[in-house]
Amino acid sequence: MRAARFHEYGTPEVLSIEDAAEPHAGPGAVRIRVLAASVNPIDVLLRGGVLRAALPLALPAIPGRDAVGVVDEVGPGATGTNVGDVVFGLGGVSDTTAEFAVLTAWSDVPENWTVEQSAAAGLASATAARAVFALGDLDGRTLLVEGAGGAVGSAAAAFARAAGARVVGTARPAKHDQLAAAGVEPTSYGPGLADRVRALAPQGVDAAIHAAPSPSLADLLEIVGDTTRVVTVVDAQGAARLGVRHVNAANESALLEYAADLGRRGLYLPRVDRVVPLASIQEAHALAESGSGKIVVSLT
Repeated sequence: MRAARFHEYGTPEVLSIEDAAEPHAGPGAVRIRVLAASVNPIDVLLRGGVLRAALPLALPAIPGRDAVGVVDEVGPGATGTNVGDVVFGLGGVSDTTAEFAVLTAWSDVPENWTVEQSAAAGLASATAARAVFALGDLDGRTLLVEGAGGAVGSAAAAFARAAGARVVGTARPAKHDQLAAAGVEPTSYGPGLADRVRALAPQGVDAAIHAAPSPSLADLLEIVGDTTRVVTVVDAQGAARLGVRHVNAANESALLEYAADLGRRGLYLPRVDRVVPLASIQEAHALAESGSGKIVVSLT
């Protein structure tokens, strides 16, 4: 099969397109013929070798944590799907940017999502769902989302609004109209955040999700005033230092089914900023590394 691979850690230039052995669906898993995969922050960190101590890869490795495609193998014990179904979901630590990929968590694709949006939904929605669920009942509460214009932040904002929360979100000014159109009250990053949030929500903020790689976790805690009501998905060290919670995605189909259900109801649309072909995998990683938003790699 055709696959993106890297034989050593390094810059995007270590990536190439080459032949690789096909994977097959094991117990409780499905194999898909991949239509598209996305590039997530963890893919950049893994390829660059930043996480080699914690998550060493067997090289050569295929990048990618999530994908969308057509089921062509159903492993023993896997239920709720059949050959021919179109699903999106999560693979292993690094293995989905290829013609075939094995998913251990998945959901049917909502009819109102494009292939590219479905490719972008897996890791972002699983991460966002766990962050929102960690905060408990949000009905009638005010939530601050740092990084509401990104893939995880926009998903978290959508999930929180579906749960009845009022959402204030930070983003670059260029994204403020987009946030407002999604029902999020926009404000900017950086110094003075507490004052800007106080002007928008003088009654206070009940909880916060740190969904952007910004140095603002301490500011969010100051704004909320309760370590149990602040969650970060990007700063494990800061969470340990400040006593707030750090959450990661989990390969749980229920998380993806939750996102898909909201998608079918028109309450969640996965964010996509750029789509590039598999042949341009180096460009895809360079764009993701430069902060150009959510990048999807098309295999069709």
